Amino acid sequence: MKRLFAAFGIALLLASCAGNGRPSDRDRFLRAAGKPVANPSDIVKAELAFARLARDEGQWTAFRETAAPDAIMFTPELVSAPVWLKGKADPPQATEWQAHKIFMSCDGSMGVATGAWQDAKGGSGYFTTIWQKQDAQGRRQRGKEIEWKWVFDHGVPLDKPLAEPDFVTTRVASCAKGTPAPNAAAPIGEKNKVGFSADRTLYWNAESSADQSRSLLVRLWNGEKWEDIVFDDVAATQ
Repeated sequence: MKRLFAAFGIALLLASCAGNGRPSDRDRFLRAAGKPVANPSDIVKAELAFARLARDEGQWTAFRETAAPDAIMFTPELVSAPVWLKGKADPPQATEWQAHKIFMSCDGSMGVATGAWQDAKGGSGYFTTIWQKQDAQGRRQRGKEIEWKWVFDHGVPLDKPLAEPDFVTTRVASCAKGTPAPNAAAPIGEKNKVGFSADRTLYWNAESSADQSRSLLVRLWNGEKWEDIVFDDVAATQ
């Protein structure tokens, strides 16, 4: 039943973002000027399309087709996603997943989805996927639709499945100016990757160590300070 409510919540979110919600004067000004505006429903749609592609075309096929050229992932070590995914055979049945929370930068150039996954063998866990808008200005000038690609992805198994939310929740970073450079708080590992949204209101840091421990820190600017919205700290493999 909760999954039904969650799906209904996604439908309401997409509908409100697409037509029912009134844009602010700022949003109308930015759109008229051809500048980006945050729209969390973009990430909801990207996640739904990603999961559907995995079901229809195969799990790793979907990952390959939606990954940015410089995308990375934990396997559990930090690796280049295109290199690791190249030629990887799809499993007979794809893992399923559902976004529970969506975060987005003020300018809408980067978004983060977190939620639950379930594999064909009965296992379950949580995931975090970071999405980045691809050359929005150039695609707009060429009359092409905006395209999203993921730049980071990882999943962690859990002993108990995540509780299903009634609705997908969304949050957008503050547009207040003067965001200071964030300091990484995650453990320092042998491999490290850092990323920012174009307007510097969303920041992430992924690290892995030789013992296969790994961490992901995502911070969002709330108008006054940097706020940790995701901190996945995964212990070394026993």
